[in-house]
Amino acid sequence: MKELHYDFKQIAFMVVMICTLSSCSNDDDDDYEGNWIDRSVFDGSARSGISGFTIGNIGYMGTGYDGDDYLSSFWSYDIEGDYWSQKADFPGSARNAAVGFQIDGTGYIGSGYDGLDELADFYAYNPSSNTWTEIATFPSTPRRSAVAFGINGYGYFGTGYDGDNDRKDFWKYDPSTDTWSEMVGFGGDKRRSATTFTIGSDVYLGTGVSNGIYVDDFWVFDSTTETWSAKLDLDEEDDYSIARSNAVGFTMNGYGYIACGTSGGTLTSVWQYDPTDDTWDDRTSFEGTSRQDPIAFSNGSRAVVGLGRTSSLYLDDLYEFFPFDEYDDED
Repeated sequence: MKELHYDFKQIAFMVVMICTLSSCSNDDDDDYEGNWIDRSVFDGSARSGISGFTIGNIGYMGTGYDGDDYLSSFWSYDIEGDYWSQKADFPGSARNAAVGFQIDGTGYIGSGYDGLDELADFYAYNPSSNTWTEIATFPSTPRRSAVAFGINGYGYFGTGYDGDNDRKDFWKYDPSTDTWSEMVGFGGDKRRSATTFTIGSDVYLGTGVSNGIYVDDFWVFDSTTETWSAKLDLDEEDDYSIARSNAVGFTMNGYGYIACGTSGGTLTSVWQYDPTDDTWDDRTSFEGTSRQDPIAFSNGSRAVVGLGRTSSLYLDDLYEFFPFDEYDDED
């Protein structure tokens, strides 16, 4: 009887411990903020180094590299309807590591690398007629892995790699005159493979590599004054580490996001930026395979991330991000 009594006590203790550990585990799951849900797989060939832009509820993307060939095919993704449609091919030479941006409903793609040379040609895309028009060639050094954004009726293009050096210059494109003009005032490091996102009238720029070193400076461009200001670094006293390259940036509901990329290996981590107090918070990691050079589309209230590559594996999946939903590993 004594031995039987001892077994009951041990079992009761183990049950309490299991329940406690289970409760702790569930609490940890509840601490995750943000959830990812898989969406329609890309209809075309898996690829990386894509260029694109979003107009309304439609994301447009094309070019890239599939591990064998540089590409010129061009596609649209309907964020609300969750489906892909093939569009008129990009008319320039097939390439990857180009830039994409939109100005007042017209999309633009240019620069990049065709396997032999860095490029400087640019083309405008009219989504209504599904047609392309060549615009003024970028007048400075051809380059790849630059950044570009459109805001207040103008396009802005800068940084990147010219085949010999990383760059930090910025240029402004005026579609009304089809001209480029050089700008001054960016005080950040030279870099390639950086990331931008736009919140209101401000454009934020960070991440990337400069001479083989991951940079951690973070900048904001005020489009009304066309001036740059430094913000809190992306590696702040070891409290967090957001520095990386070949990541993707996007905006939802007044917050900026940086996701995936590479830093000694491909990443899944996701960081949320609050412009009101210049702070970062981590969110639930991207639930697909870790990757670099993905594409992101956002209409301001919804965002999807996908494609890209991890090592030599090129990807065609797509996921939608819900930054304030509870994490659910069953969906």
